[in-house]
Amino acid sequence: MRTLVLAFLALLLGQQNLSAQKTVKVWIVRHAEKLTDNPKDNDPDLSPEGKVRADDLFKYLKGQKLDSIFTTGYKRSKLTAFQLADRQGISLKTYSPNYQKELAKQLMANAKGKKILIVGHSNTVLELIEAFGGTRPIKELTDDDYDYIFSLTVKGDKADVSVDHYGAAHHTQQEPVAKPKS
Repeated sequence: MRTLVLAFLALLLGQQNLSAQKTVKVWIVRHAEKLTDNPKDNDPDLSPEGKVRADDLFKYLKGQKLDSIFTTGYKRSKLTAFQLADRQGISLKTYSPNYQKELAKQLMANAKGKKILIVGHSNTVLELIEAFGGTRPIKELTDDDYDYIFSLTVKGDKADVSVDHYGAAHHTQQEPVAKPKS
């Protein structure tokens, strides 16, 4: 009986250790291009270019089985991710850009082994990367930057960040930020 209890405890501890070592894979993008014809509209739809970009995001990530997609409450964020969520059979989850650190903390604690997409804004994407413990891979994200996709692999308190582009080129030319030496 004692051997059986010890074997069960060893199995349980081994499972917890495996769970603690699992990574969280996060892709972070800015919403696609929005309509700008009405400056008084604080919540515009996607422009025709933005609809194409949303389709490009779907094509870029279609081989990934996402577990969750988080967007802000704005139409442009939701519409950027809608096709991907719809095709994968998952619902969009809304987060407040004012609580990025809390979102990152919650996902790092509860989403081990999961794949997640987060859609943000030009003034929140890089801060999200930092909230996950990553280093900004570029200096800034301007109002003209729509084609960046940031990929984070978060394990424990370490986040590896990589940068790619998707869809038509639509970004400010800038050099990547040098990574700090370990």
